Amino acid sequence: MIKLYKKTDGVLRYREAWESEGSITEHWGTVGERGESRQHKMPKRMSEEAALLGVLKAAIDNGYTSLDEDALTIVLVEYLVDGMGSPQDLDKRHALEDRMNETLGWVGLGHCDGGSIGSGSMEVCCMVVDAGSLHGSLLMT
Repeated sequence: MIKLYKKTDGVLRYREAWESEGSITEHWGTVGERGESRQHKMPKRMSEEAALLGVLKAAIDNGYTSLDEDALTIVLVEYLVDGMGSPQDLDKRHALEDRMNETLGWVGLGHCDGGSIGSGSMEVCCMVVDAGSLHGSLLMT
């Protein structure tokens, strides 16, 4: 997956592409909004990275760039659990990680970077590009 961003007139926009099952999904929009997407055929005899860069070439030429991991904000979602947590708590954490990863991704806000459980709490770590857009985006999904 390749994620690119560009700020224009104070608005942060995203362009991204990923390969899945022999096709490339291109996804773009304003950070915090669902955006649009289109499918592309995966070119034969081309590496995945080259194909993704080919799909995103116009965006790159238009000034979209990747963000350094240090530019992202860490947002922790935390729940209290008893002791080290139960198997059900672990299932809940995995389901929350999946949901956050999907939700953040489809609105261009970021991704889930895993989680932990134990010592009375369960956390899911999210890496986001604009924490200010997080609240409204999660309410819309």
